[in-house]
This record gives sequence, C-alpha cells and structure tokens, in this order.
Amino acid sequence: MTILLGIDPGSRITGYGIIEEVGALCTYVASGCIRIQAKLLPEKLQQIYQGISEIIEQYCPQSVGVEQVFMSKNADSALKLGQARGAAIIAAINQGLSVSEYSARQVKQAVVGRGSAEKVQVQRMVKSILRLDATPQADAADALAIALCHSHTRTSLIRMAGANRSRRRRLIT
Repeated sequence: MTILLGIDPGSRITGYGIIEEVGALCTYVASGCIRIQAKLLPEKLQQIYQGISEIIEQYCPQSVGVEQVFMSKNADSALKLGQARGAAIIAAINQGLSVSEYSARQVKQAVVGRGSAEKVQVQRMVKSILRLDATPQADAADALAIALCHSHTRTSLIRMAGANRSRRRRLIT
C-alpha cells in the first residue's frame, strides 16, 4: 500500500489529490483546493507551502507528483506558476518525500489516453477510474489525475526494472 499525492499548483488555487495504490488498483483518499487569500506573492507562496505541508502531515504520502510549468503567452503568469510549484515542491522535499514532475500532456495521456484531452474529459475519467459519486472540482480533478499519472509511471518503471533484472540473470547463466 502506497499513498500518493498529486499537486496542481497555482498562485490563486492549488489543487491536491491523494490516492492509495495497492498493486495496480488506485483508490480515492482525499482531494481539494488550497484557496490563496493573500494579495502579495510572498504571502501567497507561504500559504501554498503551509497548505501542502499540512496535507502531507495529515495524509503521510510516500511520494509526490507535480505538474510541470507549461509555457503560456503571458510570461508573468508562467513565472508566478513556477514560483507556486517551487513552494509546493519545497514543502514535499522538506518532509523527505521524492517528487516527480509530469507535463499536462503526460497526465492527460495517462488518464484519458490522449495528450490533447479537454479538462472535462480528465474530470470524467478521474471520476470513473476512482469510482467517485460526483465529479471533482477542476483543480482537484487535475491533482487526482497527476496522482494517477504518477502511479502509472511508477508501476511501469517497477515492471521495467523487474524485466531488466530477469533478462540480466538469463544472460549471466
């Protein structure tokens, strides 16, 4: 059993999603949004850091997945998003957690099967995969999708490592 935390960082709303991974099965644990109340950027970053730190303390995840910064037309928005990501990543690293980063395209590919999927499709698939009664709010759904992508990636890497070990044993004998 592994608890995974997915984070969809933002300077106004940071989504989080927590899933439990048992073998290939993922189940929903919790999700929500950290709604940033501060006006000044340093205080916003502090709220993100504190919010993620509290979530980590409450749910004790073993690993974290975070969405990468996408290049937008507005450099100022991209810079603020990068700083929000940094605050979330530092909160995880300071508690000894490993952090993996995924592009929006990778997340959509892992959850929907198409890297160009729409937000609504991601929400529907998250609801379906995790067998939720209701569709999660957009930022929370994105964070859950990041956690699912992190789970799929980890599972694939573990399988590949096992396959490589057995190939090496056959070559040695």
